Amino acid sequence: MSESSAPDEPNPVDLPRIERAVREILAAVGENPDREGLLETPGRVARMYKELFAGLHLDPSRHMKRVFSEEYDELVLVRDISFNSMCEHHLLPFIGKAHLGYLPKGKVVGLSKLARIVDEISRKPQVQERMTHQIADLMNNELGAKGVIVVLEAEHSCMTIRGIRKPGALTVTSAVRGLFKSNPSSRAEAMSLINRSN
Repeated sequence: MSESSAPDEPNPVDLPRIERAVREILAAVGENPDREGLLETPGRVARMYKELFAGLHLDPSRHMKRVFSEEYDELVLVRDISFNSMCEHHLLPFIGKAHLGYLPKGKVVGLSKLARIVDEISRKPQVQERMTHQIADLMNNELGAKGVIVVLEAEHSCMTIRGIRKPGALTVTSAVRGLFKSNPSSRAEAMSLINRSN
């Protein structure tokens, strides 16, 4: 078995404990965890979980701390930020795209930082609705923008490979803050840019 993460690492995950649990699951479903093809599976799963749940041990707000003074006051929109997260109800992935927009109020943030907050907020057991609000609240609180809009669309494997089994069904969630909440025309402009075909 592999060793646990060192205490000073930003991702203190108990890898041996995950490995033991995976071996137990394999045995519980009727598999032989000592079979050649499964011998290294517990270690692989443990390392995968360490990666997929890294957001539990990170503070994404740090990406919003470095901003730039700029008098630009029109919509800034980054579309189609890919993400994957794990549904906390079944520990199955949901995969999709995030669209983040804001109306600056004297300061802008590097565009890559928006993708970084999506990545880190998604890397934990999540539900899409909460994830949408967490991104919007973080942007709103840290940027002091006049308005924030976040739209997430994702396909949930808990709906596509089990249960109702409806591949291709997309879940769309949105969160609006500031002017996007109070001004329908600003919201409509942002939504039209988000929804426009490539």
